[in-house]
Amino acid sequence: MNRRLLRASIPFLLVMVCCSCASKKPIIDTTNVDMQQHERDLADCEEIATQVETGGRAVDSAAAGAAVGAAQGAIWGDAGRSAASGAVYGGAGGLYAADNETARVIKNCLRHRGYVVLN
Repeated sequence: MNRRLLRASIPFLLVMVCCSCASKKPIIDTTNVDMQQHERDLADCEEIATQVETGGRAVDSAAAGAAVGAAQGAIWGDAGRSAASGAVYGGAGGLYAADNETARVIKNCLRHRGYVVLN
């Protein structure tokens, strides 16, 4: 992969990772909540959320991004570089979507167990 492409991709990937980690942790209203029970429920919900498929989504998104990038590259020139760029951005987007789905599963699980989830 071209060094310039790699350097251009690093800030995007860092933003994606930071955003996905920040949104994953649920914020609950702790009024009248047994925090020890909450920790057990949260661990159970996180275990359930491991069923979200992350790897396949990233691979599919990377492949789609590579195809779009190659098509753009064919039009503008340098299809290989454009395909690589599309694969990086597509893969990162797929991981970001999977992280969002994982967070949604955890929050819904907690809601179904009676917690008031604020985010």
